[in-house]
Amino acid sequence: MYGWIWRHLPGPLAVRVLTAAVLVLGVVALLMFVVFPWAEPMLPFNDVAVEPE
Repeated sequence: MYGWIWRHLPGPLAVRVLTAAVLVLGVVALLMFVVFPWAEPMLPFNDVAVEPE
């Protein structure tokens, strides 16, 4: 998959590296600001209360 993306990026090596970095940053931003906040309420990690003895 990464090879396919790399072969389809336009331009010389420097432009490909810059374009790939922008794509990676875009995916990370999408995950951090859209996907993870949407999925957080459905995850069981919020039940961390300790019950008194």
